Amino acid sequence: MSQTYDNIEVVISDDSSIDDTLAIVKQFKKAANIPVHIYTHKPSGIGANWNNCIRKANGKYIKFLFQDDILLETCIEKMVNVLESNKKIGLVACKRGFLVNTSFNDEDTRNWINNYKDLQVNLNLRDLGDYQLLTKTVFRSNNFLKIPLNKIGEPSTYMFPESLVNKIGFFREDLKQVLDYEFCFRVLKVKHLAILNDELVKFRLHDNQATKTNRGNDGNDYKILDRLIYKEYFWLVNLKLKLRLLKQFNPYFKLLISLIRKLKKG
Repeated sequence: MSQTYDNIEVVISDDSSIDDTLAIVKQFKKAANIPVHIYTHKPSGIGANWNNCIRKANGKYIKFLFQDDILLETCIEKMVNVLESNKKIGLVACKRGFLVNTSFNDEDTRNWINNYKDLQVNLNLRDLGDYQLLTKTVFRSNNFLKIPLNKIGEPSTYMFPESLVNKIGFFREDLKQVLDYEFCFRVLKVKHLAILNDELVKFRLHDNQATKTNRGNDGNDYKILDRLIYKEYFWLVNLKLKLRLLKQFNPYFKLLISLIRKLKKG
């Protein structure tokens, strides 16, 4: 309600909460001077809940805000301005700060923040003043699949046109841990991304956050992502990564390597 851009609606998709969530959001709706829509959603993964929000939304742009996080007052205005001013940009994100719960403020957390605070630090992006420009050339970077694998930010940090999902599809609901940057990879194939230099979102770190909970249940997410890159992005990545993917997924390449080794021994 404090956003400087006020032409917004709030869509809340509640995954059958068993705490005080619904009571809190009903109070918010009663106090709000903007449209607030509350939907109950049958839990089937975070991707399904995100997609439910998109399907229920009526606006031109989608801006996520997860229950743990905070938007600074100018966040939506600045993101809309970028998307309206450059049609080649399909998604705009921003730098983010951190709110660390006292019980979570230990050495491991501080080390994590040091390593993941600036996700674009090693990408040498073109800086256009208000934002840095991220294009599909990032797939050729030697840092593409190096930590941090997420080069954009958590979904609370970005905004995109609702029409984008008609072009690239919704979030994959079979992924638990990497679905957000897999989505951004698809955006990069058809549009540029802008990373605002301002910290416009505060990302909360605590013991019960969904990212931490899902980390031990991510199954084959990273194997799926590797295979997806092999199938969909092979010609965009650098030579070293091409060779690794060929060794990993191409039976003919594996056979060729085996024959070469036998010839060397013979």
